[in-house]
Amino acid sequence: MVRVEVGKRKRGNSLKRRNPRLYAIWNIAQLLLGSMIVATSFNLFLVPNGIASGGVSGISILVQELAGVMPAYTQWAINIPLFIAGVLIIGRKFGAKTLLGTIVLPLFVLLTAHMPPPTDNPILASIYGGIGVGLGLGLVFRGGGSTGGLDLAAQMLHRFTGLPYNLAIVCFDGCVIIAAGIIFSPEVSLYALIGLFVTSKTIDFMQNGLQLSKVAFIISDRTEEVATAILNDLDRGLTRLDGHGGFTGQGRTILMVVVSQNEVSKLKVLVRDIDAGAFVIISNTAEVLGQGFKLET
Repeated sequence: MVRVEVGKRKRGNSLKRRNPRLYAIWNIAQLLLGSMIVATSFNLFLVPNGIASGGVSGISILVQELAGVMPAYTQWAINIPLFIAGVLIIGRKFGAKTLLGTIVLPLFVLLTAHMPPPTDNPILASIYGGIGVGLGLGLVFRGGGSTGGLDLAAQMLHRFTGLPYNLAIVCFDGCVIIAAGIIFSPEVSLYALIGLFVTSKTIDFMQNGLQLSKVAFIISDRTEEVATAILNDLDRGLTRLDGHGGFTGQGRTILMVVVSQNEVSKLKVLVRDIDAGAFVIISNTAEVLGQGFKLET
């Protein structure tokens, strides 16, 4: 049994509920800006250095090396049929924003194709290219969109074979990176792995941010006093969980509270002043949505 008590912080209305049209425009703006950042980073860093770090963009770099076809055309040639196949096989769940990303990203790649590269150092290119692509994709994902590509292929592979989606993505990206090692050199494939790693970490940063919240579980003989202090002094809501001692079997109430990084010390002092013998577990949590924390826009 779980009992939830709400603290004093009030939940505001999200932008989606207040103004759905403005919310849709904001999401499309994020998708367009993100696609432009991806395309610019792709042409500034990855293409000139042959860093094919997975996905359709990586395939387009390999095709350019082998056949001289500009990456934008290869991306359209792969993305659009994949989108159509995805709609026919899986359904219309992809939506208009995925179609928009599928078309717009290669367009931006084409428009920024002649930008001069700032470096010919492959390590710098893989790092900064990975950061730029990650920032752009993070914005696209925050806008609820997608750039299509091998993500759609991975979903279809998952649908037909039962292969886990994340594993399917790894398989596709791995094949592209191995092909880069064959077409260019094994060293280039290692740079591609660096770029792919940096991209994934940057996307995580864009999704979760740097500020990690903390979740605390508190077991105390003075539960009511601790709960009152958290609600009134810390101004945080809490949840009461019913638990039982593993040795004694006696019923115990466990308090669960989520706090920001700078409130951890205050929470520990508050609990210690009330019950110095309380058992407190504090751990990181990547993202918290809701009352007193990040609200959906």
